[in-house]
Order: sequence, then C-alpha cells, then structure tokens
Amino acid sequence: MPPVASPSVVRRVWASLVDDAFLGVMLLAVFAGALVFQRAPAATSLAATRRPSASSAKPLARTTADPYASTVAEAIVPKVGVYDNENDPQPSKTLDNPQPSGAPLVFLVKQLGTDMLNVYLPVRPNGSTGWIKRSDVKLTQHDWRVVVQLTAHRITVYNAANVFLDEPIAVGKQDTPTPGGVYYIKELLKPPNPNTVYGPYAYGLSGFSNVLTTFNGGEGVIGIHGNNDASVLGHDVSHGCIRMSNPGITKLVSVLPLGVPVSIRT
Repeated sequence: MPPVASPSVVRRVWASLVDDAFLGVMLLAVFAGALVFQRAPAATSLAATRRPSASSAKPLARTTADPYASTVAEAIVPKVGVYDNENDPQPSKTLDNPQPSGAPLVFLVKQLGTDMLNVYLPVRPNGSTGWIKRSDVKLTQHDWRVVVQLTAHRITVYNAANVFLDEPIAVGKQDTPTPGGVYYIKELLKPPNPNTVYGPYAYGLSGFSNVLTTFNGGEGVIGIHGNNDASVLGHDVSHGCIRMSNPGITKLVSVLPLGVPVSIRT
C-alpha cells in the first residue's frame, strides 16, 4: 500500500488550490523513487530519472530549428538556493525539494548559463524569476505547451506545432479572476473521489491568485483541474482555477510531464 500523507500535509496542499474547498484525504504514490501524486510516462516526463540520450536529446533552449523546445530543471538537492542576480554571493531565498505535495521541485528555464540558470519561480509575485546553480538540478526537455484563452474560455494543448487537445473551460469569476501570465505545471494531484469539483486530477501551477492571498489555509495557488459539472464550462465560475472536462484532463495526464509552460491570455 502506498504511504499516506499526514492529514495536516494533505489539508495544506489540497487547500492551496483556489477553487471550491475540498479537504478529503489523499493518498500519495511512490513512483521512480520519488513521492508524487502522478507521473507521466518516463519517455516524456521531465521528472523522469534518466536523461535523454545524446543521440535523442533536444537543444537545451529554443532555437530557430526547434522553436517549441522547453527546458526544465529538476532539483537533485534537498534545498535549492535562489539568487536575485547571477553573480550574487548568497541566495536571497531557498526552496525545498520535494514540494509539500511530495512532487519534485521543478523550474521552467528562461535562460541557460554555464554555471547558473535563470528560471521561472513558483512563488509570489506572479512572473518572478531568479537564478539557480546548474549543479543543483538536472535538465530535461520537451515540446509540450498549454495556451489558456480566458475570454474565449478555451484551453489548447500543443505538442510542438500540433494540437493535442482543444476544449472549453471555466475560469475565475469577476471578483476572483484567473490571472494572466506565463506559468508552468509544478505538480499533479489526484483526489480520492473523482466526483468532486476537482474531478479525477488537478495540476498545480506556479502562479497564484492576485486577489486571494490565502485560500482555506493554503497559498491561493492557481490550478487546472477536472470538474463534476459540465454545465459550468464556458463560464466564469471559479475562484481562479481553470476547470476542464474530466476526459480532457485524464487525456493530458497520460502524456504531460511536469514543467510544461502554461500561457494564460485574455
């Protein structure tokens, strides 16, 4: 039987998603030696333990020849120091690995350097970036990306230039809007009961609500998840999370790794 998270950890992690409150007990699963809720197949997962072989590895940054490649840095140390500037002698903050959910700490890389990496951070304020040591992480690449259109109420998932999924979504209400910006998938949660507002799966993003500084004891994290009421799709109904169909998010779970960029547009 997989290990069970303590009730306090479960409540803190799950309550951080800014949508209807759901504080049920979640089971954690062990896969590839790390405590996570779910992993995509190792061949495409950025959390996979093996690196791409030299013959199959994509460039570590987007190029004219490979404009869709994204680079993800997965922590290989218990704490990752984050530096405000590349040449600072001391970090301004540290981030724990694994995350409170048990998922590995990952970053979407913005700029590659020889010894340092400029990365997007899963912290407030939204859009924060910082520098981390290249020796603290392992680098992997993929061609996945997610585009969310708030006004049109659509989510489109691409693999390179190809549309993998396109469907309607529900987004934040007027007083708790879904914030625009560039984020990335930082974790994948699986509730014990798929017949709730979260559906069978929920992705936690690196972004936060601009209105709710806390939510049910959590940090107001923005998520993408399924839902138990298809009639809300196409409408502004949530506290900031993005709701999609249960079949849609289940399809994504089968292929998306951690670290996929998510562009939320008006």
